[in-house]
Amino acid sequence: MITPKVLSGFKDRLPKDAIQKAQLLSKVSVVFQSFGFVPIETPHLEYAETLLPDASSDIQKEIYRFKDHGGRDVALRFDLTVPLARFVSLYHQTLGMPFKRYAIGNVFRGERAQKGRYREFTQCDFDFIGSESLVCDAEIIQVVIASLKALDLEDFCVSINHRKILNGICEYFGISQVTGVLRIVDKLEKIGLNGVEEELKKECDLNPNTIKGLLEMVQIKQDDLSHAEFFEKIAYLKDCNENLKKGIQDLEKLYQLLGDLQISQNLYKIDFSIARGLGYYTGIVYETTLNDMKSLGSVCSGGRYDHLTKNFSKEDLQGVGASIGIDRLIVALSGMQLLDERSTQAKVLIACMNEEYFSYANRLAESLRQSGIFSEVYPEAQKIKKPFSYANHKGHEFVAIIGEEEFKSETLSLKNMHSGMQLNCLSFLKALEIIGENDEDL
Repeated sequence: MITPKVLSGFKDRLPKDAIQKAQLLSKVSVVFQSFGFVPIETPHLEYAETLLPDASSDIQKEIYRFKDHGGRDVALRFDLTVPLARFVSLYHQTLGMPFKRYAIGNVFRGERAQKGRYREFTQCDFDFIGSESLVCDAEIIQVVIASLKALDLEDFCVSINHRKILNGICEYFGISQVTGVLRIVDKLEKIGLNGVEEELKKECDLNPNTIKGLLEMVQIKQDDLSHAEFFEKIAYLKDCNENLKKGIQDLEKLYQLLGDLQISQNLYKIDFSIARGLGYYTGIVYETTLNDMKSLGSVCSGGRYDHLTKNFSKEDLQGVGASIGIDRLIVALSGMQLLDERSTQAKVLIACMNEEYFSYANRLAESLRQSGIFSEVYPEAQKIKKPFSYANHKGHEFVAIIGEEEFKSETLSLKNMHSGMQLNCLSFLKALEIIGENDEDL
């Protein structure tokens, strides 16, 4: 006999969990659509050569890669952005530019499993392809904020940086191995300042003074300063080199655009430590954390990548986008008790006291569904205690009872499972009114 078990880093979803996830995905999808983003789908499995060029060395170690039955070198996608690059390269002539897309799907990384982090997880990506305008960057951040608010989250912060600022800092200190240094800097939240310092010594062979100066600069944060105060504080950096100048100027323009959108200034701050480990980012980058749950890490991250299709096409298309980590958000929202705890999406359970009443019960259920109320019929004629127990377990809000009197008069008795109150022999229209209002004083 096989022992039923799930691989470490993977998980099954019970009905309650699956319903919660579906509800969150529905909410963010509505936000994406409201901004004009359209859905696409790409395969879970790609040629390895499609995925590997833009993966950092750490990500490459985590990729699930193997030979398929035809001997082809294939891999499971580790994000949805690299497949997007392949997709746009294939179809850009018919898509029309600029192209705004969203995609929701599972991705795979063989990283260490821990709370809120899985080896298979769902990403919700939204991207603006084919424009270098910072208006696109501002809109992506606007969508990030709108999406989190749609999930009833308010206490979060989008930490923003620019890859040119990080490149400029490396240039200022004469650091040539920029990619390796930024990959380590990106681990600051995970391994701490001492851990980053040790890795810089070990892997990049930097002298202590260079490491000290580098770490001092990448720890520059806006914190409680106003936008104007912070830009005044870092103005001197624009004289260091062109990368720093361009990066800061772009952030100033971005902040102007976000201000025009009347987004609360408390929801976004500059943080020079934000690097984003993936190699394809070239411009503004950002990570979003929940202020009371920073240990979860970023729940939404992204940035600009101005060479999206360089590996697939001579036509080099720009893009900017972000990805919502819905699985981490489920952990957070569960901890905040902001999730629906029901194991059913049906609002009403219809219970029959006699098998003869099922025909009427099914007609009643269909009438409720046509009125927009999800309903199910309990499949056995039982004493009422058993359907009530079932409804309590599943989370139905109402139980409609069909006994002899209700059957003969074509009415129903209705019990509110929250308040425990029951009204007998109601007409369908009266019951519909009560169910629609969800009157807790029933």
